[in-house]
Amino acid sequence: MTAFDVGLRGSRCWLDLGGGRRVDMPISRWHEDADAADRVLVDACAGPTIDLGCGPGRLVAALVERGIVALGVDHSEVAVSLTRSRGVPALLRDLFAPLPGEGRWSHVLLADGNIGIGGDPTALLRRVGTLLHSRGTVLLEVDPPGCGLRRERARVGGEDSWGAWFDWAWLDPEALETAAHDAGFRVRWLVERAGRWFAELERS
Repeated sequence: MTAFDVGLRGSRCWLDLGGGRRVDMPISRWHEDADAADRVLVDACAGPTIDLGCGPGRLVAALVERGIVALGVDHSEVAVSLTRSRGVPALLRDLFAPLPGEGRWSHVLLADGNIGIGGDPTALLRRVGTLLHSRGTVLLEVDPPGCGLRRERARVGGEDSWGAWFDWAWLDPEALETAAHDAGFRVRWLVERAGRWFAELERS
């Protein structure tokens, strides 16, 4: 079991960054039901939605509760198990591997900073574009304005264990506009709720 899996089980968990900084991961919030800020993303979904990096599945559960067809995807067995324990579907898969319904999803969710997966937001958005139908949108969460684009090596740390190093990225709304443009998208809207920043991207 990885350090991330241990954290998902409820233990304290953090990101150890290559530059020496340590960032606590909001595990407890991920285990709760979708909150008012999360609803910005949930309420914007009007058709079949796939949540990439779904974690314990709070957003998938909120979507299904609204009557939206939804699927969670995560590379963590614990995350997938926790999502399924909510009575909603989840798939254990790398998001760059083949996924169900490619080219037919109405929305792709990249919540909790998951736009940083792989360390290259433009490459990730190009992959997301293959999952969406022609009018589909990307709903995501970014860092506050002024952070720019930052790429670092990171690993997940737990109480007595460390995960492998991986590439991650952080970007703010301005950097998102650049990454989106390079991937064939544009920002449709941007909004702040409870100190968190959310956006929707549509095809250019």
